[in-house]
Amino acid sequence: MRSDPWRSLMDSDSNGLSALPKIVRFQIMVQLSIMWSIIFCLAAGMFAWLPAYALGHMVLLAIGIFGTKWIFNTARFRSE
Repeated sequence: MRSDPWRSLMDSDSNGLSALPKIVRFQIMVQLSIMWSIIFCLAAGMFAWLPAYALGHMVLLAIGIFGTKWIFNTARFRSE
């Protein structure tokens, strides 16, 4: 079976949160969606007003990626 990156992030039955109760998975996924919405809004605002600061876009993206990975790893560690 081939790896599906979309399912590994967006499907709470197959991502790093799968060992948690459903309500906790839902709450964490909602918090992650809010975090990513804020990151994309800040990145869009930076792009619209300060296009010379491309490094800021990369930093925000890195914070989002590492934050999501940290949450998945923490959930997996605590569920064991």
